Amino acid sequence: MSRKQVVLGAYFPGVNHDTVWSDPASGSHIDFSSFEHWARTAERGKLDLLFLAEGLRIRTRGEEFFDQDVVGRPDTFTVLASLAAVTENIGLAGTINSTFNEPYELARKFATLDHLSGGRAAWNVVTSSDAPTGENFRRGGYLGHHQRYERAGETLAAVRALWDSWGSDAVVADQAAGRFLRDGHVGDFAVHGHQFDIAGRFTVPRSPQGHPVILQAGESPAGRDFAAANSDAIFSRYQKFDEARAFYDDVKARVAKAGRNPDEVRILPSAAVILGDTEAEARERHAEIHDRQVDPWTAIVLAEMVWNRDLSGFDPDGPVPDVDPTPEAPTWIRGRAPLTQDAHATARAWREIGEAKDLSLREVVKHVFDRAVFVGTPEHVADEIDRYVQADACDGFNLGSHVSPSGLDEIVEQVVPILTERGVFRADYAGGTLRDNLGLASPARFGERHPGAGSVAS
Repeated sequence: MSRKQVVLGAYFPGVNHDTVWSDPASGSHIDFSSFEHWARTAERGKLDLLFLAEGLRIRTRGEEFFDQDVVGRPDTFTVLASLAAVTENIGLAGTINSTFNEPYELARKFATLDHLSGGRAAWNVVTSSDAPTGENFRRGGYLGHHQRYERAGETLAAVRALWDSWGSDAVVADQAAGRFLRDGHVGDFAVHGHQFDIAGRFTVPRSPQGHPVILQAGESPAGRDFAAANSDAIFSRYQKFDEARAFYDDVKARVAKAGRNPDEVRILPSAAVILGDTEAEARERHAEIHDRQVDPWTAIVLAEMVWNRDLSGFDPDGPVPDVDPTPEAPTWIRGRAPLTQDAHATARAWREIGEAKDLSLREVVKHVFDRAVFVGTPEHVADEIDRYVQADACDGFNLGSHVSPSGLDEIVEQVVPILTERGVFRADYAGGTLRDNLGLASPARFGERHPGAGSVAS
């Protein structure tokens, strides 16, 4: 029996507390040279794709700047288009919000990136229910949980209709009625639904991939259904083996239920890697890095993201706070996605961990937020990556480090060659597009897609 091939991506760190800004190797998140170093390293390792996260509001704690992660970063499309000029094969994935962007703009920018890169564009579709972020946009306010997924579904359906409007015929999509009609005018489109009522003529010819690769990271039942019905690859936060395999089984079943082939959807947990010449050295390095990632003040701030209240009066080296969370209060940490959908249950779980293991608040936070999935020698890390994939706990990983842009170097130089030698990772790129390298089929035109595409469970 042939062994599964490992899929590897790389995310540019910095949009959370994991980055150790005090490390001398930690570089700029504005200078293009940082992004270029990261991209060239990933391509040197023959990785499938690189991934940029993005926030649409400067993060704050109360009225002060949130100093646990990067304050700002250049526009994603501009960075990726620039990277297309200095790379040849690696996929270029950007996180772009479907709540605050319009379908025509999204379709045009991603189709353009796909053309400029020779078929390497990917869109990580995200939604937002964050009211403070909404204040930056004309719409203002925010969309509730159901509405934001309804908008995401209609946005993606509309974008695909625009991408498909260039070809042998154009597509007219009636999203509300679920009907798809065709006429002969190249570039003509019309999309009618609860969120959009738009019509016109799309200006960008069909791109090399037909549709740029679609990424998603659904967590809730509605989010998982959306990802299963629409995504080519799904990012996951489930990193422990048993949790990862449970997520894999659940989502692959949802993919089949949506009328799609589960083998054509890739599931990629994020994973930080910490290497050492010996297991002991790697564990010691991990302990030192993790201690810097979650210093006493960061422990308080991360707890505040659950409690949604000022906890600065509590001792991080004392017990988990015994006060109740206030999820109904105005948002205390603004501009970052919530850590939990049930603050009271999470607070109880943290207290139980602290009491059972006799841990302080900071120690509990370090336990909960340990993102270093693979710690050990290069051989051990390669073994574990391969084990997860062959056992169907995932199809690969989206790799990261505690420093940017150089943190990926040692992974590419020490771990990837071992996977290649074992025959589970490529020695060179398989084709010219990201879809080729991921082993994904060309997309069906919008009107020919399965009935679940572009829709979301309520």
